[in-house]
Amino acid sequence: MPVALGNLGLTASHLAGHIALDIGAAALTRSLASLLQVPAVLSGYSRLVVDCNRHLEDPSAFPAVSDGVSIPGNSNLTAEARSARADALYWPYHGAIARILDNPGPLPALVAVHSFTPRLDGVARPWHVGVLWDEDDRLAAPLLRSLRADGRWCVGDNEPYSGRYPAGYTMDAHAERRGLPHVSIEVRQDLLATQDDVHSWAALLATALRPILAARFSASARPGSQAVDDGS
Repeated sequence: MPVALGNLGLTASHLAGHIALDIGAAALTRSLASLLQVPAVLSGYSRLVVDCNRHLEDPSAFPAVSDGVSIPGNSNLTAEARSARADALYWPYHGAIARILDNPGPLPALVAVHSFTPRLDGVARPWHVGVLWDEDDRLAAPLLRSLRADGRWCVGDNEPYSGRYPAGYTMDAHAERRGLPHVSIEVRQDLLATQDDVHSWAALLATALRPILAARFSASARPGSQAVDDGS
């Protein structure tokens, strides 16, 4: 949280929970980027301050309530306060992604990393990992096949969330606009509880992604991708 905003009126337990960040996503992003030897961009601030994966016009970009929890510091935000947060946190994050993607070189891919809760509204979620996509399945389709062929995992196709427009501002703004291959990956947060868990999932995803990226960019000297965590 930015020091000037305090804790937005929330308890420490709230700030350590899923309403404030995608638990395990940052560690998974760093580990996956290291294995693939690609740059990673992390938002660095809680989505309760501003959700970098939302259109700014979306009410959930500055949520007054999240999963039934009131966010006092987001109540009745003025347009000026929203703009100040966006200028300080939202636009620098997206600017960092754009600068990497706009560099000349092999056609890059954009991989977004998220995590999700084992239960929502009291209902268990059976998926271990979800692959989210919209109109471009160049990465999603082979990734789904690879993860399902492993045989150990319940793999969601646009589950537990949908990648369909207007969800996923990062993909809309950076990948679809440029015609870049892209995919969002959701891993259930209880499977990222320890560093060993994180390393295992990073290795699994890297193993699945390498041949997909190599095949996609076989005409290039070196496959390029970018791992992005916009959920913490």
